Order: sequence, then C-alpha cells, then structure tokens
Amino acid sequence: MKSKIMLCIAAGAAMLTASCTDLNTPVDSQYTKYPNSDVAISAQLTGIYNQFRGPLGRRFMEAMELSSDEMTAVSYSGNWVDASTYAHPSLHTFSYTDNTIGWMTDLGTGCVKANEIINSDANDSIKNLARAMRAYFTFVMMDGWGDVPIIDETYLAKNLPNADVKERQKRADVAKYLESELLDIIPTLPTATGSRVYGEPSRWMAEALLAKLYINWPVYTAASVDQYDASTATNEKLDDCIKICDDIINSKKFNLGSMAYRFKFAPNNTDLNVEDFIYAMPYDTQTAQGMQYGRANSYKDVKSMNPSYYGMKLSNSGGAYMTMTPEFASLFSLKGDERNNCVLRDTVHIYDPKTLLPTSVVAKDRAGNPLVLTKSITVVNGDMTTMDVGDNLTGWRQGNRPIKFFVIDSDFKNGRNQSNDVPIFRYADILLEKCEALVRKGTNGDEAKALFNQIRAYVHAPQIDHTPTLQEIYDERGREFFDENWRRNDMIRFGHFEDEYFPHYKSNASASFDKTKRIFPIHQDVLSVNPTWEQNPGY
Repeated sequence: MKSKIMLCIAAGAAMLTASCTDLNTPVDSQYTKYPNSDVAISAQLTGIYNQFRGPLGRRFMEAMELSSDEMTAVSYSGNWVDASTYAHPSLHTFSYTDNTIGWMTDLGTGCVKANEIINSDANDSIKNLARAMRAYFTFVMMDGWGDVPIIDETYLAKNLPNADVKERQKRADVAKYLESELLDIIPTLPTATGSRVYGEPSRWMAEALLAKLYINWPVYTAASVDQYDASTATNEKLDDCIKICDDIINSKKFNLGSMAYRFKFAPNNTDLNVEDFIYAMPYDTQTAQGMQYGRANSYKDVKSMNPSYYGMKLSNSGGAYMTMTPEFASLFSLKGDERNNCVLRDTVHIYDPKTLLPTSVVAKDRAGNPLVLTKSITVVNGDMTTMDVGDNLTGWRQGNRPIKFFVIDSDFKNGRNQSNDVPIFRYADILLEKCEALVRKGTNGDEAKALFNQIRAYVHAPQIDHTPTLQEIYDERGREFFDENWRRNDMIRFGHFEDEYFPHYKSNASASFDKTKRIFPIHQDVLSVNPTWEQNPGY
C-alpha cells in the first residue's frame, strides 16, 4: 500500500466531508501501520459497525419508506412542511437539497474507517470484518444512487485498471465488485449468532447481503436505471441466490418463530435474543441513540392522551409526519394475521405494554372522544404539494399508523429516542428470497409453497394451497417487512415503483412517474466537494 494516500481517497473517494476539498493533500498524519493493540482495533471496528446508526434511525428510513407506497408524508398547516423535504419522496420529486438524502456522507465515512484497517498491518481476520462493512456501505450507496465509487484500490488495479478510486463507477461494475468481495471473505467470517453479536458482520450477514444482491441482479446490472423492465428481465443469478439462501437455512442457526412477531421489534428486543435477526443495528435511548421511528409515526397529539395508546402517558409529542398510504394499509387484512395488530386503524384501543396487544379499552383524544384513525387521507383544499391535512383533531387522525416498533416513555422522554434494535437482514427475508427465486425459475413449486407457508404459519395467517405467484410474494413481503426499509427495493424489482398510490397519482400534477426516479439525486453537499461528478439523470 502507498505510504501516502490522497486525503479524499482515504476519505471515501472524495465524497464526503465539506473540509475535503484538496484532492492532492497527502495524509502524513494517518496511520500507515495500524496500532497493534486489541483495544485500538476493537474501538475502530466498533466505530465502523455503528457508522450508519444515525441515518438508519431516521433519515435513511424516511427516504426508503416515503418514496415507497408504504408511507406518505403529511403536514399540519405549516408544521413539518420543511421545504417539502418529506413530500418530495412521496411524490418522487426529490430535490438535491433534501435532508432525507444526505446520508451518502455517512456511508462514505464508513468506507474510510474500514479502509484504515484494511490498509493497515492488522491480521486478515480483522481486515475481513472491515471489508464486510465496506461492502455493506457500498451496497447501500449503489442501491440508492446507482453509479458510486468502488473505494478499493486493490480491486480497481486488478479489474478496472483505468478506473479512479475518486470517481463513480457503473452500477453493474459495482455489483460485480460486491459479488467478488463477498465471495472472497465469506468463508473467513465468524459464525456466532445472537443479540450479543448481531450488530457485527458475520458469515451470515455477508451471505444475506449477497442474497439481496443476487435477487436484485437484473436491476443493478441494467444498462441504466430506467431501462430495467420487471416484465422482461431475466436473472442469471437465481441459482446462486438459492445456494446462498440454502447455506443460511441449512446452518440451523436461525429461527423464524421462536417468539411472536410483535416481540421481535419490542423496546427490549436486545434482551430477547431474536433468532430471526441475522444482522441488526442495536439502539439504546441512553448510550446508542438515533432510533426515532416512533417520532415519525406516532399520532401527533399523543402527548395529550392519558394514557396514550401505548398504555402509558408519554412525555413527548409525536411528529406524525409519516402515515400509511391507504393502498398499503389494505394489505393488513388476512384473517388471524397477528401482523394486523402492528397497525393502528379505525377505533384505536390502548395497548398493554407487556403483551404488546390491544386491550378492550378505547383510546381517547384530547376532547375525550374515541380516537379514530381513517384509512383515507384528505388534504386541505386538495393541495397535494405539501400534503397539508390541517393542524387539528380532524387532520391528526388522517391515515393508519404503524405501532410495530413499540414506544415506551422511559425511552421516548430522552429526545424521542428508542431502544428498539432495528433489523437489517432477517431469516424471514432469506426464506422469501429463496421462494421468489424458485418462482422466478419456474421450478420446485411445492418447495416455494412450503417456504411461503412458513411465513404464514408463524404469524397465524391463512396458508396457501398452490405455488405462490410473484404478486403474492410481493404482497407478503409488504406485510412481513413493513417499516424495515425494504419496500422501495422490492417495488423496483417487482415493477411497481411507478404504480399509483397516495399521493403518487397520475391525476396529481405534482407527482412524477419518470423511471429515473428509481435512484436518488446526488446531494448538493456531495457535489460541492466532487466537481467532476455529474448529477443523476432526471434531476
């Protein structure tokens, strides 16, 4: 490795901090030999593992969910308009100044931190942990922005010798790089499981990432993002996807139904050792802050309720700027499906914070009337540009709301932070990805049905008696992984991203149906320190 590296190469190919403006500044102050100390290495690895904690807890979640049919933005007579930073994703009209897409810098910084270990004299087992994290950060960037840098000088020198580590590479080349990198490190990664280690890279985390790459292979390798056509695309990696899923399944290290669905996402889920979680981000309201899903989703006037529908009085109000679209809320209608209890709708009941189930007691609004949430959303004066529903009792009850990541006041009172760990890869996803791959291949219909029914069985939903269709798999993924940041990814792969759903209607002049919107614009802060980068098409 070079003893002097360019500042912006070490800083994640120039992406990323406003101070990173001189591309030719040598980093004499950077370690060229990593401190030979277990404490130093452990601290550096922990910093890498936690690098994406903040965005995952809020801004990344907003971008993923609001740009899908899962959630929509609403505002309240001026409150939460915020220059339409929340409305833009719901309308597929992102601006390159929106706060919801500013997290590319966090991913680039993660790659920087990983490279400090990878380019050091640490042993290979430590380096490969950092490589797994660099692969994850690169995947998230590629999924969100298409062409992104491959921040790996060794790979570029061998495979793309004319490429510059500071510049964006074709999305297809990034996908091929990720496949190569993951296949190389998977055999060396640790295999321990459980809540003590599920926030760290492992063989299973890397395999789950590779399975996600493979199931989306035709999306990522299309000539351009707008040329992917779900109805005609073929996936050459289906057998590879099945093989990777089988390795995870056959490991017998994960359990889909070791506990009821609702408990997996509870405030104390770290202590529950959720055997469905392959890779998750640990949160704690005091020591690992940033998880604020309840802030986004809770009823705006929840602070005035005594008790709130969470079964206790809350010390803070809800932001309530995200609510379910009517179309997505309709998915939660399967008889007996316990996932239905994770959605607040119609007359809201107070939940028991121990069982996480609704009681017979009806929740009351500030006027003392039953709190009733409407599936439909009615904006003031029909103005869809800001989705203003009015700052009053009528406006506040617009839309169904998730209660999946349950809120408790001992957490929420600390800046509306929560202690619910957030899953990134789950065993349930592996089962449905294999099911999908089998259906796309048109083989082993009975096995596909059995995999699908494993999901239905553990949530007590009706089982099917036939090979599932792609539409059924798509709908089931919506039910199983809602509020987990995969819906946008699924919509693009299944060909539904340009569908109509509130407020993304063709009758709405403010909405865009341009296929280039399948990726985000490069944020202005990133462009300002990368003058050779071009904005993504369509923005």
